[in-house]
Amino acid sequence: MPDSQPQPHPPSNSGSSGKSAPAALLLCGARLTDGRTVDVRLGGGRIEAVGTAGSLAAGPARTGATRVDLSGYLLLPAPAEPHAHADTALSAERPGPASYAPEDVQRRATEAALLQLGHGATAARAHVRVGDVQGLGALGAVLQARRSLRGLAELTTVAMPRLLTGVAGADGLAMLRDALKMGASVVGGCPDLDPDPTGYVETVLEVASEHGCPVDLHTDASDPARLSRLAAMAGGLRPGVTIGPCAGLARLPTEAASRAADQLAAAGVTVVCLPQGGCCGTDRRGAAPVRLLRAAGVRVSAGSGALRDAANPVGRGDPLEAAYLLASAHGLRPEDAYDAVSSSARATLGLPEVRVEAGFPADLLAVRGSRLSGALSLAYSRIVVHRGRVVARTSAVREYCNSAATAELGLPRQGRGALS
Repeated sequence: MPDSQPQPHPPSNSGSSGKSAPAALLLCGARLTDGRTVDVRLGGGRIEAVGTAGSLAAGPARTGATRVDLSGYLLLPAPAEPHAHADTALSAERPGPASYAPEDVQRRATEAALLQLGHGATAARAHVRVGDVQGLGALGAVLQARRSLRGLAELTTVAMPRLLTGVAGADGLAMLRDALKMGASVVGGCPDLDPDPTGYVETVLEVASEHGCPVDLHTDASDPARLSRLAAMAGGLRPGVTIGPCAGLARLPTEAASRAADQLAAAGVTVVCLPQGGCCGTDRRGAAPVRLLRAAGVRVSAGSGALRDAANPVGRGDPLEAAYLLASAHGLRPEDAYDAVSSSARATLGLPEVRVEAGFPADLLAVRGSRLSGALSLAYSRIVVHRGRVVARTSAVREYCNSAATAELGLPRQGRGALS
């Protein structure tokens, strides 16, 4: 059965509004990946305590605490979306080129963020084109969407100029600097599309260094020499450099790809792969060789990329689908696949680590199921917690009609009535 649409507003048990402090929340009877069944108490946006099932509920209750029954749910650190395109998301559903009218971009960006939130992503990094026809209008619209989502999800923006070198690149550089003043927090772009890719990267790193910003670049990574130069230039930059989707690495001879992976690892460069498909920043599909990169010590996170835009007319924006593909198509263990969309993705965004332990941020995802492998396969029902309050629910009901098979085999039935 397909997932229902995520709710645009917090459910009734979510406590207070987005601008006020969240009420205490008690998550009861949740299952953890290590097999334990626990109660988890949240307060002040953090996990206050984790105890055996029933232990926290039996103790002194905090005034105004809300209980959420998570019996039958697996409780996980919430995923994050490290590679979204908020300005073009959901634009394929209308004929013609994507509208860059600010009201259209804001609406699409907000809807896309809520869709991803319903899947569990409480934080996202959105790449936004600046310059050319759209100027800074699309960025302004995404920043407005970011403000409207405050308290529900964290949305950060990457400014992506088309050209940065030569005479034509002067306007792009000026636009990039204006974008950072306007509120973009990451410097990005597509060096593969510039006549001088190395010069493009040099300019991006220089601007990022001036502003103390991270870098997130689109590249196919199909040129080993160019990738080597990028790694050499990026090694000293802090807070760090991310590149993606790097599908070209998978098309290189193994020896060349391994050498490039070693160089990226030594430089501390993070790779974001897009197992669900490509994006508007690159022309070719495919996914980076995640196992080779991980073996070399490269931090690999996974994103969704295009979400029903000109680069890909379909797309769910679901981090659990990305993890599923990493496990099923790329051979990662379910735990490593989920790490790519949760812990590693959060680290890529510069967010603090989340564990289901006292003291950690209360950004959590509850998925119906008892094991991670099952959750990655059929994660229909989900409850999303951000900063200690429930911000989204997605529910699905599975029913079977009455038959000898359902009665004799005891198949699960979540429905409340019999089907005819």
